[in-house]
Amino acid sequence: MTVVDAHHHVWDLSVRDQDWIAEGSPIRRDFTVRDLAPEARAAGVDSTVLVQTVTVPEETPEFLALADEHELIAGVVGWTDLTRPDVADELARLRELPGGRYLKGIRHQVQGEPDPQWLLRPDVRRGLTAVADAGLVYDLVVLPHQLPACTEAAAALPQLTFVLDHLGKPPIASGALEPWASDLRALAALPHTVCKLSGMVTEADLVSWTIDDLRPYADVVLEAFGPDRLMFGSDWPVCTLAATFSDVLDTARRLTGPSEHARIFGGTATRVYDL
Repeated sequence: MTVVDAHHHVWDLSVRDQDWIAEGSPIRRDFTVRDLAPEARAAGVDSTVLVQTVTVPEETPEFLALADEHELIAGVVGWTDLTRPDVADELARLRELPGGRYLKGIRHQVQGEPDPQWLLRPDVRRGLTAVADAGLVYDLVVLPHQLPACTEAAAALPQLTFVLDHLGKPPIASGALEPWASDLRALAALPHTVCKLSGMVTEADLVSWTIDDLRPYADVVLEAFGPDRLMFGSDWPVCTLAATFSDVLDTARRLTGPSEHARIFGGTATRVYDL
């Protein structure tokens, strides 16, 4: 069985700051592909999808070059300004760069936008249409209160595959399921939506989380999306705040059934990102 980690990051603080990482945090240091590779290989991971971290235009070309250099990286979810009038031209330019063939999707930190309706703005919708026209997918990194806007945006753009990162960041530490669960099911009702089984350990209690804390949330997404629209992501190195790479992978396997593993841990990501 081919195993794909559909969501991880890298960064080099000497290249640019990651201003979302708090001073003194254990992850406020460099994390490179060479750091990840031995952990991924030891855990049986065959390939990965590298996902953007900051909203600057320079990062995506750097990530494409990394994919061109490292066999482990099979795809890149990059960033570009969806609101720029020439976004279609910019996407075409990115694909002409070294490693441009590895560009599989686009993401923006919608979770940081103060407007909960940001995805529904006309200029954003125009950008999302360009992403679809380019044959790319769109990753959603949002907070639970933004899920209704995700559903409305996805309903308006049936030609674009939307991939929900980190289950929409449910409040696992508090144990609350609603309204997150209902809003997630509404998004999952659209057949061109997909979800990543990722980011759970850092939404739980970082020190004392248990698999039983995560299971209700994993059960909701598995029931809502099914294994054909669910994919594993480690969220390395952010996950290391609460667990090792291998622990995150093992936990995801324990939260899902053996008959579902080929799809969740490889098949879905391979198909959706055209790896």
